[in-house]
Amino acid sequence: MDLWVHLNFCIFIFISNQDTMSGKITKTRIFTFFLMAYVLIACTWWTFLLHKKNNENFAVNIALLKQTKIGDNSFNEATFHNTQAYLLIEKKFNSQRRMIIGEAMTFFIILSLGIWLVTKGIRKEVALARQQRNFLLSITHELKSPLAGIKLVLDTFKKRDLKKEQHTKLTSNALDDCDRLNELVNNLLLAAKIENEYNWQLEEINLANVVTNTVDSMKQKHPEVLFTSDMAVDLKPIKADINSIQSVVINLLENAVKYSDSSKEVNVELSQQKNNVMLNIADKGVGIPDQEKNKIFNKFYRIGNEDTRSTKGTGLGLFIVKSIVKAHNGSIFVKNNKPRGTIFQVSFPNS
Repeated sequence: MDLWVHLNFCIFIFISNQDTMSGKITKTRIFTFFLMAYVLIACTWWTFLLHKKNNENFAVNIALLKQTKIGDNSFNEATFHNTQAYLLIEKKFNSQRRMIIGEAMTFFIILSLGIWLVTKGIRKEVALARQQRNFLLSITHELKSPLAGIKLVLDTFKKRDLKKEQHTKLTSNALDDCDRLNELVNNLLLAAKIENEYNWQLEEINLANVVTNTVDSMKQKHPEVLFTSDMAVDLKPIKADINSIQSVVINLLENAVKYSDSSKEVNVELSQQKNNVMLNIADKGVGIPDQEKNKIFNKFYRIGNEDTRSTKGTGLGLFIVKSIVKAHNGSIFVKNNKPRGTIFQVSFPNS
């Protein structure tokens, strides 16, 4: 029951302030572009009218000046355009024309910038709405599968008398499902803490010990996967939150296993690079397209269509990884493995 309460609380944290639906976004987009188009047309029309009015004023002032000069015996049509009175009227006309053109261009530039910013914001809202939809779909799947498995085991225990071997196997399956739910809750809680300025408990740790212990746990959890490791012996300690660093390693290893496809092989390397400890986790799976590499660390983002996805997950793992690495002044990069697969390269500064 406590697990279920925690899980609902985590989901509420993520979606309570995100009530923008795709239908509302579409209506907002249409209204915004209609309004901007109207303002643009109105600005163009008023610029045209002001320019026309300026030309008319110039023509009227010149006509009045000519009428005044014609009564003067010194009036000369050939030299009229060089008189001081004409030059003053022309100077005022040119000044007003430059002002109209300048203000119109300034307004168009500001409006164009506004259109670009609004368009960018709407695209972000659309992407966020899509990611939230994917998150809800994935979290539903992540909840249903282990809960259905646990319920099936409990129903079996209730209705049948099982042999010890069967009882042990079903108990093990139920515990695996519980671990899966617990991992999901931990990721949700950690992501919520990260977004609320989580206070890290920093201490000097040996990253090799954390990685070794985590790899050993993963070997027991995924016996079908070949884990190989290459740990340097001259590693300097890093100042970090040990639980969060362990979460980084777990999420990267789980991600490598998840996308390893038929090539169930994951390699872990740990080395000292000047004043940084470098962690490389490589798989030989399906790889990540170049256009997706800058998106995979976004919250809720998962490659592909959520409706047809076969791999489990919520799109939080790599978001958590990058947030933790960034909070520890580290860096993370994604590279292509050869001949196929992906390498996640994480760097932590030494304490």
